[in-house]
Amino acid sequence: MEGTKEPLGLRAVGSHSSLSEMDDFDLTRALDKPRLKIERKRSFDERSMSELSTGYTRQDSYLDMAHSPGSRSMLDTPLSCARNSFEPHPMVAEAWEALRRSMVFFRGQPVGTIAAYDHASEEVLNYDQVFVRDFVPSALAFLMNGEPDIVKNFLLKTLQLQGWEKRVDRFKLGEGVMPASFKVLHDPVRKTDTIIADFGESAIGRVAPVDSGFWWIILLRAYTKSTGDLTLSETPECQKGMRLILSLCLSEGFDTFPTLLCADGCSMVDRRMGVYGYPIEIQALFFMALRCALSMLKPDEEGREFIERIVKRLHALSFHMRNYFWLDFQQLNDIYRYKTEEYSHTAVNKFNVMPDSIPEWVFDFMPLRGGYFVGNVSPARMDFRWFSLGNCVSILSSLATPDQSVAIMDLLEHRWEELVGEMPLKICYPCIESHEWRIVTGCDPKNTRWSYHNGGSWPVLLWMLTAACIKTGRPQIARRAIDLIESRLHRDCWPEYYDGKQGRYIGKQARKFQTWSIAGYLVAKMLLEDPSHIGMISLEEDKQMKPVIKRSASWTC
Repeated sequence: MEGTKEPLGLRAVGSHSSLSEMDDFDLTRALDKPRLKIERKRSFDERSMSELSTGYTRQDSYLDMAHSPGSRSMLDTPLSCARNSFEPHPMVAEAWEALRRSMVFFRGQPVGTIAAYDHASEEVLNYDQVFVRDFVPSALAFLMNGEPDIVKNFLLKTLQLQGWEKRVDRFKLGEGVMPASFKVLHDPVRKTDTIIADFGESAIGRVAPVDSGFWWIILLRAYTKSTGDLTLSETPECQKGMRLILSLCLSEGFDTFPTLLCADGCSMVDRRMGVYGYPIEIQALFFMALRCALSMLKPDEEGREFIERIVKRLHALSFHMRNYFWLDFQQLNDIYRYKTEEYSHTAVNKFNVMPDSIPEWVFDFMPLRGGYFVGNVSPARMDFRWFSLGNCVSILSSLATPDQSVAIMDLLEHRWEELVGEMPLKICYPCIESHEWRIVTGCDPKNTRWSYHNGGSWPVLLWMLTAACIKTGRPQIARRAIDLIESRLHRDCWPEYYDGKQGRYIGKQARKFQTWSIAGYLVAKMLLEDPSHIGMISLEEDKQMKPVIKRSASWTC
């Protein structure tokens, strides 16, 4: 989650203090717009970026197995359950009830779900807000259950918040920054609703959420795929919103790499955990958001330039990530034998990684068959930790090649006890402890060994794991993980995270009835019972993208 949730203290910055004082999107009118019926033509998922760079034509249709939009279950349980002959697990109905209890309304319209509905906790902090990243699994659950209105409302509302002037102290943030979260305040006397938003000025460390904009683009595509409603993504407001987000990411500067430079705490790992630089989570989300935007941007005068820039960036980013972030047994052996202080274009050790910096654990952790994208690569620094979100999104976005996707799943099976244990799924492995913990986290009392972001187990990651399993043809892995979840999660009152090397203990500061733990379970169940839902959140490989260079030449050009 979002670190230790701080007291509300959020302020709507700039000249506009709240949405109640602004010209608002008429959500009711927006929902009444007719939905377009689109033909089953060749989608971007099946086209190459090379075609797009030469002659772009939008035909963003469903994937082959896309389900019919607009219908919903009569029992308020996933449609997939109704279509299958077996009875759904008792947890499913209770999860839906808990998810609906977390819904937030603005002027009578549902606009999101709060982070946690834990009345037993004395401190609310900011768990009563709608977080962009947290709402994603909730949104997917509603879409899969034929309830797109709350998702459309959320997309429109956060898009409007993007237009606010954003300041931290005396510094003005970029125009395209999406909020980390927002809160709806109800005035029963005046009978008015007001929204206040946080763009990072109230977050721990005062870091803007880099991932919020990426998740917004990814969710916009999921909505379009699920409903067939092209009118939303084609509105001038959504087109401008995507361009503003992309402007922040595609701007030219001093970077020599196509990856995105980030501060610590700018994503799901939102506390100091040594992920500054080029974290895998941000790079994978960046890649996926670029591909999603490419399928939705109009090739008009303003959009054409962005389309060309996206195509170029995707080629460079995929090459960089597949070669320099990828680690398997052979590559580990190569790094172990590296020479240092090499100069010139013929250098093999391009980032001057010191072999002595390879941690001892990775030699035993790496199986002969399997691999993963490491946590970070920058000059003279390679973070060998395994991060679940970045590797799962790499599979879903096809940042990982088919062979690499298979290798990631092979590693997960080989190291099940370490990465899954008794509760799916480790946010990262291994934990950092002792002197390293003091230096890296600044003695953070929440990120102690095998807790929270430092090797804790997060049930929300189940939906990403399940989606990756389905895409790689390994549903048995997802079933095994869901069985573990169903043995405890409801009984433990849907905790935010678990602690311990095996994920055995409810987290020491974990909130109960954590919404994305609930929604993550529902999405995983619906994905497994109806794999056609994968089309919302999966992108097929671009056949024209240059393949990964073979291992013997992976660090030479």
